[in-house]
Amino acid sequence: MTAPSKTGHLSLVSVGPGDLSLVPERARDALLRADVIVAYDLYLRWVAPLITTQDVLTPPLTQEKERARLAIEHAQSGQRVALVSSGDIGVYAMAGLVFEDLPESPDFGVEVIPGITSATACASLLGSPLTHDFATLSLSDLLCPWEWIEHRARHIAGADLACVLYNVQSRARQEGVYRVLRLMLEHKRPETVCGVVRNAYREDQEVRVTTLGELLEQKFDMLTTVVIGNRFTERKGRWMYTPRGYNDWQPDAAPEVAPTHALPEHAIWVYGGTRDGNALALALAEAGQQVVLSVATDLGAQVAPAHPNLCLYGGPAGAEARRRALRGARAVVDATHPYAGVITPQLREITAELDVPYLRYERPSTLPDPLPDGVVLADSFAHAAELAAPHGRVFLATGSKDLAAFREAAPDAEVFVRVTPQPEVMARVLELGVPPQNVSAMIGPFSHEFNVAQWRAWSVGAVVTKDSGAQGGLPAKLSAARELGVPLIVVRRPDAVPGAFSSPEALIGSLKELP
Repeated sequence: MTAPSKTGHLSLVSVGPGDLSLVPERARDALLRADVIVAYDLYLRWVAPLITTQDVLTPPLTQEKERARLAIEHAQSGQRVALVSSGDIGVYAMAGLVFEDLPESPDFGVEVIPGITSATACASLLGSPLTHDFATLSLSDLLCPWEWIEHRARHIAGADLACVLYNVQSRARQEGVYRVLRLMLEHKRPETVCGVVRNAYREDQEVRVTTLGELLEQKFDMLTTVVIGNRFTERKGRWMYTPRGYNDWQPDAAPEVAPTHALPEHAIWVYGGTRDGNALALALAEAGQQVVLSVATDLGAQVAPAHPNLCLYGGPAGAEARRRALRGARAVVDATHPYAGVITPQLREITAELDVPYLRYERPSTLPDPLPDGVVLADSFAHAAELAAPHGRVFLATGSKDLAAFREAAPDAEVFVRVTPQPEVMARVLELGVPPQNVSAMIGPFSHEFNVAQWRAWSVGAVVTKDSGAQGGLPAKLSAARELGVPLIVVRRPDAVPGAFSSPEALIGSLKELP
């Protein structure tokens, strides 16, 4: 290629998230003045009105190095070249590849035109989640070893930074995002406010606010960006935001409940949050054992049993805080709900690491076998939503944590819910679009007669519940649904932990054998 007399110029052009109105003026000017445009063809659709007589070169998506080489080669020949990238060309994009191959002193002009990154575009749709310190992390291991990705994720979580995940999930890389989310949960609460954006500012845009715990149940793709908040990130209506200042920030402050008195050494720690967990902790205390009952909320502390041998712990959440707290424990009793999918694997891992005995108590199922007429098993909450949606008015007896997944899977169903009377739970339910008149805030379990009266008053067409056993009121729900002639859709239990106890007496007997 013979070089003309004019001096070439290379513009590294950022075209933002995919909306022509968000393309910067300098980027528009560079495209209009270019002799040659080099780009992945998808990006050119977003700026089609700016392409007139320019030569257009579109190597495929996987040929990034070829695009960089072509852009430099044409600029060296004396042409004005615009190398195009979505978002900001300097963030997970083409600018770095160009500078790798650029001469120390090129004989043509070079400029980098900044743009709107995926992180800031998605943040604008979610509200203001990145107001304070934050990090970005790409989950693509094509150019970076997966071990490095996990290492960085651990440090981001440990620093409690808000975080934006790029390249979240592909057909060939399905499990990585869930491994990263579990790493985040080692330091962040399951209730941490998060956002999911797909196709930001493009056709088929999807935006939703959720929680870190709920992300484990969701599916993503390469067009999805996930924003994870920090401990101060809050939800407001359909938005999320992180306060600009943290005011009384204290790194290890317990947000809800302080210990009732000094924690005993070599105690049995009980993790519950359930009636049977509280009963088990009290039985151990009455048997003369020193017991620490871990509670997660003010309500949990209010309904916890009282005994001289029992004290409450409501210290910081997260795996690292639990690891510190459990050093020196005599044993850990996991009596959390059968559907508590985060805390059980975390406790098993921590106790194995610390060589502390771990005992799992799981309340027995009271689901009849074979299933009676009108009772249907669902494999997940999304499956339950699909089964319930045709019945119109659906009563959710599953609590608030699974409401978002149900609403997403069955957006047109009229939902009625029964939740615990906590301000933050009520606020969450209302933010998810459930009208106040469709909400019952009470502490269960509830009798057959109460269920019949409530469901009849609401003209419920179907009931969705968990296999929560007698302590969770499943028999009363079964009989009430049968009397009213409405289907009872039961979400199948996760697989039980091997060796789990279904009898409190057997578990207490096993604890007596410990040194």
